[in-house]
Amino acid sequence: MSAKPLSPRESGRFIAEHCQDVTINQDAAKKVAQMIWESLDKQQYSIKSWKENALHPKTMTDATVDWIFVLDTLNFSFWSETNDKRYLVRYNNENHSGYWALCAALMRACDEGIPITSPSYYSKVTLDELRHVFRSETDTGIHLLDKRIENLHQTGKVLMEKFDGSFVNCIKCCENSAVKLIELVTSHFSSFRDVATFNGTAVSLYKRAQILVADIWACFEGQGHGCFTDIDTLTMFADYRVPQGLNYFGVLSYSDALKKRLEDETKLFTPGERLEVEIRGCSIWAVELILQEMRRIRGEDLKKGDVIVNSIIIDFYLWTYCKDHRDVMAHIPIHKIRSIYY
Repeated sequence: MSAKPLSPRESGRFIAEHCQDVTINQDAAKKVAQMIWESLDKQQYSIKSWKENALHPKTMTDATVDWIFVLDTLNFSFWSETNDKRYLVRYNNENHSGYWALCAALMRACDEGIPITSPSYYSKVTLDELRHVFRSETDTGIHLLDKRIENLHQTGKVLMEKFDGSFVNCIKCCENSAVKLIELVTSHFSSFRDVATFNGTAVSLYKRAQILVADIWACFEGQGHGCFTDIDTLTMFADYRVPQGLNYFGVLSYSDALKKRLEDETKLFTPGERLEVEIRGCSIWAVELILQEMRRIRGEDLKKGDVIVNSIIIDFYLWTYCKDHRDVMAHIPIHKIRSIYY
């Protein structure tokens, strides 16, 4: 793909304007905007919420940046075929699944003295070593282990050869610009290059590249390594969980053909296919519409002008809501896919 793809925000709008099987309901988007605003207004959720989880790092150090980079190099494909075949990691006397299992495995490895966040180690890590890092409490191991080791080898090698062995140096190259950092990440680290062709146009979704920058921003609370003057240019992070929530709230509606495809759990979606790109792209644009409404609400309440409202906060809120209400949303299917991009 030679043409430079549209940015994630431009891609979301373009996809929403040309899609066939996904519809965005603006009235439902306004209701979700009101719900999230009320939570922010009551200080029930904020940028500080990221660090409140026990499995996220708390310190604002160079080492934390490298931990987050490894996390988001591996931040993909956590859904399980069935509840009785889940990948589980035990850490601090508790079993963790999904994304939190990845965090727990990294924490456990660090506690055991395994230098899993050091590029000099993971650029050469063996399959047996990585299998030990991600060992499970069940017979179900972490998915796509072969792809995970490929990602680690590639990113570790680039960091060692071009950035003196630390992602901190990538940040320093980018002059406090989130856009420049995403461009650097997607140009140097191939596993972050999440692009597709839609309606003859190159589009970018960049879930992992954007969440990498967002995680650093949130962990550092917009300071130090997390100080990005253009952080609001980021969109939501198009995966399978947030679209489920948007569908649950009626913000996204699916055609009968897409519903039928979603209900057939024997057929996985393929990265880059039209239906998959429509779901992800419309999710991006739906969150942009939610964001517009939240900013309108904030503008009417001058006392709340200091409340941070951007697509990152909306995504984090919706993702957490979906995880906390899994049982309620169990009847809403996700688009199942095995992909390194989300």
